[in-house]
Amino acid sequence: MIITYFGKEFFKIQVGDTVVALNPISKNSELETTRFGADIGIVSLNHKDFNGVENLKNGGKNPVVISGPGEYEIKGVFIKGYSTEVFYEGEKKINTVYTILFENIQICFLGSLGKSSALTSEIKGKLRGVEILFTPIGGGDVLEPSDAYNKVAVTLEPNVIIPMDYEGDNKKELIDAFLKEGVGELEELDKLTIKKKDLMSRNGSIVVLKSQ
Repeated sequence: MIITYFGKEFFKIQVGDTVVALNPISKNSELETTRFGADIGIVSLNHKDFNGVENLKNGGKNPVVISGPGEYEIKGVFIKGYSTEVFYEGEKKINTVYTILFENIQICFLGSLGKSSALTSEIKGKLRGVEILFTPIGGGDVLEPSDAYNKVAVTLEPNVIIPMDYEGDNKKELIDAFLKEGVGELEELDKLTIKKKDLMSRNGSIVVLKSQ
């Protein structure tokens, strides 16, 4: 499995020829975006910074788009979405938290989760066994660094934690604040290449991926 970061909450996860994209940045966003072909496009919140599925049609691929709660199976990838209420840019919205079983690795993508309390005990129960956790840390509309670690990551006990959504002038401060909370290993990588067997030796490792 190869995980690549493109800023904000935009990730590419690839195993062989199968590509999953998380929260692709739209061409209508003020943020810089990129194009590549994907088999599955997953959108957690309907906003121009996260719903750019038009950028995933490339190289003969036309993605299946998942943009809300439910259970899905596409090309051997098993996805479950759970509804959470958030306030984003002053508006009440639905943010979908996803679990993704891909290459027998259990992934949790929190999307634009704004408060740790939005994860009810029922949802947390369904997130048990998560091995790779993607969590926002930017504060404001999304989780603060301390809550992202202490109230979410510590509860879910993932093997690997990947922070996201920390763009802006205080980017370094947000990353430093999140890393300060962590007690596991820290890696800073261009891309994360990982297999199921690699996860066994990790316990809350924090991986900061460089935006491509």
